[in-house]
Formats: sequence, C-alpha cells, structure tokens
Amino acid sequence: MDKKILYFDCLSGISGDMTIGALLDLGVDKDEFLNELKKIKVDGYKINIKKGQKNGITGTNFNVILESHGDNNHGHNHGHNHDHDNKHHSHDQHHGHHHHRNLHDVEHIIGDSDLNDNVKKLSKEIFTYVAKAEAKTHDKPIEEVHFHEVGAIDSIVDIIGAAICIDKLGVDEIYSSPLHVGTGFVNCAHGKIPVPAPATLDILRGIPVYQKGIRSELVTPTGAAIIKALAKDFIPMPEMVIEKIGYGLGDKDLEITNVLRVNLAKKKLKRI
Repeated sequence: MDKKILYFDCLSGISGDMTIGALLDLGVDKDEFLNELKKIKVDGYKINIKKGQKNGITGTNFNVILESHGDNNHGHNHGHNHDHDNKHHSHDQHHGHHHHRNLHDVEHIIGDSDLNDNVKKLSKEIFTYVAKAEAKTHDKPIEEVHFHEVGAIDSIVDIIGAAICIDKLGVDEIYSSPLHVGTGFVNCAHGKIPVPAPATLDILRGIPVYQKGIRSELVTPTGAAIIKALAKDFIPMPEMVIEKIGYGLGDKDLEITNVLRVNLAKKKLKRI
C-alpha cells in the first residue's frame, strides 16, 4: 500500500499566494480552480496566474489584484502586505463594504458559497487560526477583530483558494519542513513591527521555526495559518518517492531563492 503525500519545503517561508502558485504548478487544473473560486460571492478582484522564474527556477506566480477606482497596481505577494495596510485602509473606507469584515462575516461568505463541505471546513479552520491570533495580539474578543488580514479580499481568496487546491489534489497526508520565518521589521497600520509579525508568531506556537538573517517577512499570517491547518508534522524530508514538484514564486528578490517548493510523493506503508 502506498500513501499519497504532500511535502511543503518552506525554504523561503510561506504565504497564501505562494501556496496556491506551488499547488497550481504541481498540476491542479487552472480552469477547474478558477471555476471553484467563482463559487464565492465576493467581487472586486482579478486573478493573475503566470509562469515565471526565480533564480533560474521555473514556477508559477499567483496574485490577487484588487480592483479599485482607476488603480490596478494592487498586486502584491499577499501578507508580505503589512506595508499595504495603510493603502487598504483608505481604499476600504472608499468602498465602505469590505473594511469591517470579522470572522463571522467571513464564515458567512464561506457558508453561503457553493463550495464543497471539505473546502468550507478547511477554509473556516484556517480563518479561525488567523482570527484567534489577531484577537490575542490586539487583546480583543475574537468577534471584535476587524482585521485587514482576514477582512481583505485577497486573504479570502488566498485561503479559500488554498483549500480548493488541497481538495483537488486529494492526498492522504501533508507534511512540512520547519518554517524559515525571516527577520527585521515591516510597516503596518500601527507603525513598524518586528518580523515575524506578532500574529504570525502566535499562529506558529508549537511549530518548529528558524531564522537565517534574511531581512524580510518570509512567513505571513495567512501562510502560517494555512500550513498549521494542513501539516500533520513539521519534519525534515521523510523517506518518500517524489513524483511531482511544484514551485510557487514569491514576488520578492532576496539573497535566497524566494520560492515555496511542494513535492507530491508516495510513501510506503510499513507492513506490520
């Protein structure tokens, strides 16, 4: 008996869009993926999926581009998006309709969609991790957290999109390497905050993490919540036979290759 497993190699951290990029690169059908996404009753965004290269490695870049009044250059490696929070602020008050989403609103969007139950359950689990961490960081009850992270359309698309891809792959088990989190500071609505961001670090409690002096936010709150919900364990690569490899490209140029590598593999079940 073989088990089908996914192994996330987070050599340059993990974000929502890098996760989707890697899983599409691994072979999730792009059209099927986009059709599933249409089942969420949310608009105001476009999706950009393109093949590209990082340090000579070919992979897939996934971006959610928010459509605002005559301003379409909102594409960003999501969650490496604390520095976009100020922009979201003015942009959202402009629209007035997606700024104050809380966990309940997001759960309603998921529940109200035509997505299958597995995707709904996984999406809600990921969102709950982010909401709990934001609540703890800002010392507020969970229902009062109106966050940019989860309220923003790109988070909704990233998280539900990741859940759709995982559901399409239908694997038995998911593992991840320990997480490379980065260091330094990043701008957010509250001023400069340390990397990993407090909410990210809170999500990562109980998970092995490390730093190598790369001054950049490598693990985003969305990425942290996705891998926490998915991974059975965080271990060096186990003994497995790799069948397919997917690369999700980040938007940053770092001194290391800014990619998320995901391996689809078979693992022999030991006979007892």
